[in-house]
Amino acid sequence: MSNDSLPQDLAHAARLVRDAQALIICAGAGMGVDSGLPDFRGNEGFWRAYPALGRARLRFTEMAQPAAFERDPHLAWGFYGHRLRLYRDTEPHEGFAILRRWAAGKPGGGWVFTSNVDGQFQKAGFPQDAVEECHGSIHHLQCSRDCQGCTWPAGELRPDIDTERCQWRGALPRCPHCQALLRPNILMFNDWHWNPDRTEYQASRRREWLARLHAQTLRPVVIELGAGTAIATVRHFAMRTRQACDELGARLIRINPREPGVSGPQDVGLPLGALEALRAVDALLCDAPPA
Repeated sequence: MSNDSLPQDLAHAARLVRDAQALIICAGAGMGVDSGLPDFRGNEGFWRAYPALGRARLRFTEMAQPAAFERDPHLAWGFYGHRLRLYRDTEPHEGFAILRRWAAGKPGGGWVFTSNVDGQFQKAGFPQDAVEECHGSIHHLQCSRDCQGCTWPAGELRPDIDTERCQWRGALPRCPHCQALLRPNILMFNDWHWNPDRTEYQASRRREWLARLHAQTLRPVVIELGAGTAIATVRHFAMRTRQACDELGARLIRINPREPGVSGPQDVGLPLGALEALRAVDALLCDAPPA
């Protein structure tokens, strides 16, 4: 894609947002980068964020699986406890507020589908009942055995981490029912004990919301942000949802600095980071005369 077409593509995106009657926001890992959150794509970025794991040559895929909690629970909780503390301390960037404002101005409102487990959309003020976390949330816990089939908010958990060694200090979190190790309620690699109840409930709310759009014939725009093709859950969801809402006139805005391509001229791809693209589109909307 040539940068020569960027002004026209931004104008196209602004028209799609302006004319939409609802927003479907589909966010991958690239959405959090502008808030200063680590980019785990590739070993080098992961090891820069966690030097102790780099020294041990442990990859993200090796840490993000239940076997890590069995192999070395203090190390696994050192990693996830640090992330929990980091996400609690991180303020969502301005792009979240822009999306929330756009959605609030639409008769159909907005829905968020995200693979991110960081809770940044909720922290930015999006309603809890309008967010779907397809990989779960680090802000909730479950038994590593899923002994009772339930989850708990992690609000009372206070991580004490030796960051130099990436080690959890003190007693590890334990299930109140069976005393097995607790773990984040996140879908990991090679994970057969993830409890999907929260995510399945969120998905049921999304289906109800989409049904209301169809019943009221409200035209949505799908805004996909920072979703790559390596783990393409968000990208596939965005495309499926755009197609399912085609009779409503749905269109897709794909924001991705590396992989912005779209399949047809009715949709638009922006080769930018999430915050830069949202600011640029918002500026055009603010400058436009009233319809």
